[in-house]
Amino acid sequence: MIAAPMLDMAIWIPILDGDAEARALYDRHYSRRVRKDGKTHPLFVGPGQKFVLSTLCRRALFVWRKYLSDDGQTGINCAVFRNEGAGPSSDLIRAADALADARWPAQRHFTYVDPRRIALPNAGYCFLMAGWRRIGRTKHRDLIIMERPACY
Repeated sequence: MIAAPMLDMAIWIPILDGDAEARALYDRHYSRRVRKDGKTHPLFVGPGQKFVLSTLCRRALFVWRKYLSDDGQTGINCAVFRNEGAGPSSDLIRAADALADARWPAQRHFTYVDPRRIALPNAGYCFLMAGWRRIGRTKHRDLIIMERPACY
């Protein structure tokens, strides 16, 4: 059981919220939020338990958050996934899933995808290829809700 997370650690390394290189990747992600006062806070992950990951080459960022979702989603949230050439996205997602499973066992993983902000016609395809599924849409912003059910 230990071997899988150790292998995935060769792909992802844990980093701190506020890491400058990770911040640069986050700033290019479509979900980036700009503060009303225009200032940039050094931390970019919201409140709750967080697990910020970067690839060794620093070309991909994955952020897990465990928090109380406003829309009733439960489990561990993929708050950010950005890949700028670190390898196949579905492989990176599966490796990040394994690390989240090691940290938070038997938890559902979920994310939101904005199809209007994705260049490809099949929004969320990399998550589908990693074993996730589409389960619906949010009421407020009409985002696609995707999940990977809990692994026991």
